[in-house]
Amino acid sequence: MPLHEDRLFPADPDTRAIARRLYGEVRDLPLVCPHGHTDPAWFAGNEAFSDPSQLLIVPDHYVLRMLISQGVRPEELGIPSLDGSSGNKDGRAIWRIFAENYYLFRSTPTRMWLDHTFKNLFGIERQLSGKTADIFYDRISDCLVQDAFRPRALYERFNIEVIATTDSPNDTLASHITIRDSGWKGRVIPAYRPDAVIDPDFEGFTDNISRLGELTGEDTHSWTGYLAAHRNRRAYFAELGATSTDHGHPTARTANLPQSGAADLFSKVLQKRSNAGENELFRAQMLTEMAAMSTEDGLVMQLHPGSHRNHSDEIHRKFGRDKGFDIPGPTDYVSALKPLLDRFGTDPQLTLVLFTLDETTYSRELAPLAGAYPCIRLGPAWWFFDSPDGMIRYRERVTETAGYYNTAGFNDDTRAFPSIPARHDVARRIDCSFLAKQVAEHRLDEDEGCELAVDLAYRLARKTYRL
Repeated sequence: MPLHEDRLFPADPDTRAIARRLYGEVRDLPLVCPHGHTDPAWFAGNEAFSDPSQLLIVPDHYVLRMLISQGVRPEELGIPSLDGSSGNKDGRAIWRIFAENYYLFRSTPTRMWLDHTFKNLFGIERQLSGKTADIFYDRISDCLVQDAFRPRALYERFNIEVIATTDSPNDTLASHITIRDSGWKGRVIPAYRPDAVIDPDFEGFTDNISRLGELTGEDTHSWTGYLAAHRNRRAYFAELGATSTDHGHPTARTANLPQSGAADLFSKVLQKRSNAGENELFRAQMLTEMAAMSTEDGLVMQLHPGSHRNHSDEIHRKFGRDKGFDIPGPTDYVSALKPLLDRFGTDPQLTLVLFTLDETTYSRELAPLAGAYPCIRLGPAWWFFDSPDGMIRYRERVTETAGYYNTAGFNDDTRAFPSIPARHDVARRIDCSFLAKQVAEHRLDEDEGCELAVDLAYRLARKTYRL
């Protein structure tokens, strides 16, 4: 389906004309991608993507959850089960299932991202359906064998300036080393995601702690050695370009225990004698410990709470983590963050980027917090709200209290590499539409709108993430 040049712009012709002018200032700016989940091995090996389904369907949570919600089984979509039995390996068969159900994505951001990808990346202007499934599959397959569609070439074609991956402390970062030593000019940097060695409910937690000790030479079964191991790995990540950490905790709770109490709690957690409340308290303490380390090493701290991850026990047990069953829940920030903010809220060395899946907190809690504490920046509308309407609601709810410059710009937060330009384009169009309305209502001068459009699309992300 043709993409309309005025998509997402205001219907009012005068306001739409302003949005067009603002968008002209940002449409061709480089993409800054400070948080995402692309695989660094893609850029290290620079191998061709295997087939359209593995590129566009299997790694995309948004696609999987919609199809599963309509009764398509994960196995049919190529998701292998943990017991070793394979899922559907026929890429064309997976694609046909997707195409026959493409109508399910009407009016969703997924549909907009995919239509953008089909047209702008693969040159297809037809509507995807069961009837056109093979036409799409063959066209995309023909493209993927070309050097111009290898990961590094796409990085350059997308005009990406920097992209951050998300990596476990126990990752050797071998792919990042390969990229660094290859001579390629693309900037792919890691981000420190310590959930596997901070969350007692994470699969293999105690084994992960032991592995952390092996990598660092620290006694990670002692509290001081455990903290030293984190400092060791953070420094290693920073050597390879990392500028941020990322924390996917169930809640935003923080704690500030005496170090003797924290050590006792760590021992209890490690011996698997802790209950659910104590596990949550340990996660809370570790957020404050991570903030303390950020004041030392300068890594920007990102907090992504409020998701009941892997909500379906059946899917989690059979297929593992991150298969589309993460569900938002209500989240407290004001009380939860107070112990951390009591220690570091005005520390100039800390930048804490907050995200939410609970939109009710934007105007009630997050915007007032960001409008007061120097360390806080608000991340963009995230995950379920990474959508045209979600972005508008975000701007409407936070701007009057936090302004623009206590926000962190945009990040695409995706595993679906080809969707990155589409996601940035949607964000730029929505921000230009919001600013155009402000200009039309004489709340901003148009020259201010132009400056803000560039800040929101480009400069704020670079500044917030110290890039």
